[in-house]
Amino acid sequence: MSDSDRSQRVDALLNGLPEALPSPRVRAKLRLAAGLTQQDIADAVGVKRVAVTRWELGQTSPRRPHRENYLRLLKGLAERFPEAAKANEGSATPSSEGGSG
Repeated sequence: MSDSDRSQRVDALLNGLPEALPSPRVRAKLRLAAGLTQQDIADAVGVKRVAVTRWELGQTSPRRPHRENYLRLLKGLAERFPEAAKANEGSATPSSEGGSG
């Protein structure tokens, strides 16, 4: 097998990998910067609010098809709120707006 063939195989593997989500901390910062609640995100993506809470705490990760929609939303928020898209390791992760549901 030639080096060119190997390179094409590597590229094919890389292109098939899902795009990485921002860190849980950044996910929450983006949501808050936009003035959105976890319920707003859940309704838009098609999940329960507790799923968004878990995503923002890093307890779970979204799966298809929710992952693609959530990633698209986060990318759009990052474009509108670039400062929130930067990780701030010194602050706590906001997890919810209180209440249950």
